[in-house]
Amino acid sequence: MILKECKKLDEVRTEIDKLDDQIVELIGARNSYIKQAAKFKNTVDEVKAPERIDEIIAKVRHKALTLGMSANLLEEIYRIMIDEMVESEIAEFRNSSVF
Repeated sequence: MILKECKKLDEVRTEIDKLDDQIVELIGARNSYIKQAAKFKNTVDEVKAPERIDEIIAKVRHKALTLGMSANLLEEIYRIMIDEMVESEIAEFRNSSVF
């Protein structure tokens, strides 16, 4: 990703706001895929998928380190996001399992 070289604080804030909009849209898209995943699972345990979560966390930590970022910060953000999305997926799974 190529970042703009800003000349003023207002420019920096504008660029941060643009990134925040993109981040929120990407998280929304991720959540939509999480809900779709519920259709392919047979139990709540499959929804929880702790081994998949471990895989995601390892990948995120590695990516953070390659970008010179705090792996701990990214892990914490992802764990919060994943916990919330798992709850959303469980609700979706239970709603789709009702006959």
